[in-house]
This record gives sequence, structure tokens and C-alpha cells, in this order.
Amino acid sequence: MRGETTTVDMPTTQTEPSDFDDFWAETLAETRRFPLDVTIEPRETRLTVIDVFEVTFRGFGGTRIRAWLRLPHGATEPLPGLVQLFGYGNGRGHALRDLRWAAAGYAHLVVDARGQGHGDTDDDHPEGGPSAGGFLTRGLRSPREYYYRRVYADAVRALEALRSLEPVDAARVGVVGASQGGGIALAIAGLVPDLAVAIIQAPFLCELNRAADLSTEEPYALLTQYFADRRLDTATALDTLRYFDGVNHAKRATAPAILSTGLRDGITPPASVLPAFTAYAGEKQIVLWPYNGHEAGGDLDEENALEFAATHLAPGGSSSARRA
Repeated sequence: MRGETTTVDMPTTQTEPSDFDDFWAETLAETRRFPLDVTIEPRETRLTVIDVFEVTFRGFGGTRIRAWLRLPHGATEPLPGLVQLFGYGNGRGHALRDLRWAAAGYAHLVVDARGQGHGDTDDDHPEGGPSAGGFLTRGLRSPREYYYRRVYADAVRALEALRSLEPVDAARVGVVGASQGGGIALAIAGLVPDLAVAIIQAPFLCELNRAADLSTEEPYALLTQYFADRRLDTATALDTLRYFDGVNHAKRATAPAILSTGLRDGITPPASVLPAFTAYAGEKQIVLWPYNGHEAGGDLDEENALEFAATHLAPGGSSSARRA
């Protein structure tokens, strides 16, 4: 394993709503009232060893979520799979973006974060009241209206969509993500009890009760602006954030996980990341990069991710537990 691995014990200051599990059970039940309705169409490229497909499925509220699926060309055995979402402001991007997972033998589903840039999925939902100019503060007056309720539910449906595909071994599916994608991966790990693996770099959306104090950079600076603009709404907003905090989701996560963070990260400061790692309930390890910022280990993190995934998902292998 590249980098410095160590033991971390940093307790959280975040609290958990008494109805946390009921809220998410209701949210996912509401989402699943709509058929998953997966579509998959081949996308022509000049690639010879990777096949690319346009995938859509129904997310929260029935919104059609768009994704790219990349598969090793000509794969015949059921493949391990990974769902990935990207950083704040990003979507699935170009069809040829990030081919390493498919090249390593995985079914790789890259999913839009609804309404965000470099994607093709609208957030066709009322904004839920005033915000401070960004997704992080959209709908903060209520957990039912909050933007990330829809995104987390979409992400769980993405995992279900990937598991439903014929080339995929449903028992060997995990999540991978950095920054916002890492925060969403933590949420999936907490919401999906039979996840096979979680690979998380510099996760956003953790220790949200202190995030505005810990970071002066965006996106967390948007919380500062919201609290400054709406002085009497701070308590309500902080209560909403408890339902979405990666710390509270990590407490419920049991998949084997690797996490990495740069100790000079000003965007997702280590004081927000390390409590989530400490809270993580499953088998876990963390890699710290003392002199790096939000990029953490960069390409070395990617090496670690490939090694960790191979250990737990065994590309080229099989599972006795197959999709019914």
C-alpha cells in the first residue's frame, strides 16, 4: 500500500436524528415506487478493448438519471462492478473520461449528479426555498426538500441499476468516489447493507455541523454565506444536515473500505474527514498524505484503489452468490 497508513481515532461532534433510519427507509421506499426502468444503448467509440454504453434509470421522483457504463470488450464472465460519482459541480462527463476501471476488468458505471455541470441530468424538482448560490445550500430548510436527499437516493438506484445488468455479478459491486463523490460513496455504504467495497478519497459532506468553521473555501463557504444571510435559519439548516452527514452514514457502513486524505486539505479538511473514518463501522484502513491538499495521494491513491478493489472484488474471478 502506497503512503502512510495509521490508526485514527477522532470522535465526531455531530449528532444523529432519532428518526434517521426511518427517514432514509421512507426516502428509498418513495424512490422505489417508480420502476427502475434501466435502458442501455451502445456508444460508438474508437476504443478496441473497452465498450461504452449510454445508461439511464429512474432515480428519486422518477427522474431519468444518465450514466456511462464501460465494460472490458468481449467479457463473458460476470464482472465485478463499481459505481462512481465525481466532485462538486461535476457529472458523468465525456464518454471516454476515466477508463482505468474498465481496463482493469470492472463494469464501471459513472453517474450524473443531477443538475450539476459536465452532466446531462436535470434536477426537475422545486429548489426548496432560498439558497446561497449552490447545491450545498439548496433546500436546507427541510431534510425532505434538501438537494442531497435526491442525490443520495439516485446513487442507491445507480447501484441497483448496475446490479441488474446481465454482465455484472451483483454480489461483487462497490462504490468509488472522491470529494463530493466520496461523500456520496459514504452515504451509499451506509444505506446499502450488502455493498462489497467502498473506495473513498477526501470525502465531502462530513462533520457538517462544523464544516463552515473548518473550511473557508467553497463549497463549505456556501454554508457560511447561508448562515450569514439567514441568521435565524441556522439551527434549522444544521438540523437538516444531520440526515446527510457522512459521519452518520459511516456508522451504518459495513463494506470493507479504504479512505485517503491530504492533511493540508482546505476544501475537505482532515478534521471533517477523520471523524467519518473513526465512525466507519466496517473493516477499514486509511492512508494519510501529510503534505498534500485536496488532491491527497493523486495517482498513488489510484494505485491503492486498484489494489484494494482487486483484493475484495477479484476481477477475473467469480462469486457463488449470483443474481437471482
